[in-house]
Amino acid sequence: MTKVLVAEKIGESGIALLREHFDVDVRTDWPDGELEAAIGGYEGILIRSATQLTGDVLAHAGSLRAIGRAGVGVDNVDVPAATKRGIIVANAPQSNVVTAAEHTLALLLSLARNVPQAHASLVAGRWDRSKYSGVELMDKTLGILGFGRIGQLVAARARGFGMRVLAYDPFVSAERYRELGVDKAETSDDVYAEADFLTLHLPKTPDTEGWLDAEALAKCKDGVRIINVARGPLIVDEDLQAGLDSGKVGGAALDVFRSEPVTEHPLFGYDNVVVTPHLGASTAEATDRAGYQAAEQIIAALDRGTVTTAVNAPAVKAEDLEVLGPYQPLARHLGRLAITLAEGSSVERIEIEHLGRIAERDTRPLNTAALLGVLAGHTEEEANAVNAPYLAEERGIELVETKNPHARDFTDLVRVVVVAGGERTRVVGTVLGQQNRPHLLEAWGHRFNLQLEEHLALFRYRDVPGMIGRVGTTFGDAGINIASAAVGYAPEGSEDNCAVMVVTTGEAVPQEVIDRLVEQDDFVAGRAVRLP
Repeated sequence: MTKVLVAEKIGESGIALLREHFDVDVRTDWPDGELEAAIGGYEGILIRSATQLTGDVLAHAGSLRAIGRAGVGVDNVDVPAATKRGIIVANAPQSNVVTAAEHTLALLLSLARNVPQAHASLVAGRWDRSKYSGVELMDKTLGILGFGRIGQLVAARARGFGMRVLAYDPFVSAERYRELGVDKAETSDDVYAEADFLTLHLPKTPDTEGWLDAEALAKCKDGVRIINVARGPLIVDEDLQAGLDSGKVGGAALDVFRSEPVTEHPLFGYDNVVVTPHLGASTAEATDRAGYQAAEQIIAALDRGTVTTAVNAPAVKAEDLEVLGPYQPLARHLGRLAITLAEGSSVERIEIEHLGRIAERDTRPLNTAALLGVLAGHTEEEANAVNAPYLAEERGIELVETKNPHARDFTDLVRVVVVAGGERTRVVGTVLGQQNRPHLLEAWGHRFNLQLEEHLALFRYRDVPGMIGRVGTTFGDAGINIASAAVGYAPEGSEDNCAVMVVTTGEAVPQEVIDRLVEQDDFVAGRAVRLP
């Protein structure tokens, strides 16, 4: 009988479910070296966050076919090593979304009504009834930054209190906002300007780290109250402290911190700050749900069912992968480029067109790669090769695929269109040469042929003399070396009087360099892109 190991403590419901299908061993104490010695006897293993399934450990797992993580993150699993060995790695990404949303509301109410402070005062022997008078939530505006699963659940619950909800997330369709009765903000600045309470539900990426800083707080209403149950590094602690000291910020409720665990923090002594020790996912139901969902995934993996939360790529025929493999990086690059160039405030649809021999293959990996380029870094949980379609669906983003076995001018082409705010942004590419280098063929309605590199910048400008020199001079002044460049031309019959230039560089182009050029006469737009 298939053997499964439960290596950490989970809810009994998950263990019972596994035992309906497999021979299950439960053992949660693993001195150094013992897991390596034992793991070879199991086809499945269920873990939480403490067990480290490194490449060295997995090297001993000759029979292992499935790893279930009872929780969201899989940082404690060497996913590439597991994938190389054909081991499915699945998590439980929806196990704590309700819990996190409810904790957000708990902190929202605590902040509005000073519940923790009033409790501490009363048990200390004081009757400070007037001191801890609060505010109502009804008719107040809740600003939500990040409108994924948790943000949407928070919105639904806040509306039950009679709050107006204003959310910002360009990676959610306008239709989804309408379905939930939530006002869609065009920019984060619009949220700052109107929010009485501001809650963060953003992923932690280099772009979002330090999102709420002094500049952002200066744009907020006086007395705004801040809630963070997402990621500690989203907030610049020193700037939040300064806002509390000045009165610009009326209060804060924090469940997460830049470094954890933490028992000493400058904000812990503030009377208008509520803190909890990262309890967003800490309920009996969430723990039980995580174990049960991870158990479901192990059963699906070992019984050849559909593994819906795998974090490594699903199986595709070897003959299809041989043809499509070189096009996967291209599709991801095109997705990133399209979303960077798109100017709409909400993504509604992703259109992917495959032309040539690739259209005769199972093109799901290319669709997923393009979605990853669009979504990466913009969702609460990390987008991967399996969950990208689900993440798009829950945000109301439609995926449309078309195939055409005939391609003009090139053997194979991939076209990616992002429809956002009613505007269509299309990029086109192919791979060329013996090493299958990705090439950009179209962007911003102009055509060229340029090999894509990690760092590039694109400019749209009036087609007048001297523009190439101005870009080169500005880059040179900034110490940025241009590796290659191409100027695009508009299709025949186009009335566009602008040109488009794409340059590749050996390093990232700072946004201030882009801004310096776009502010000059004759420049229309500019973008810096780092390709995955």
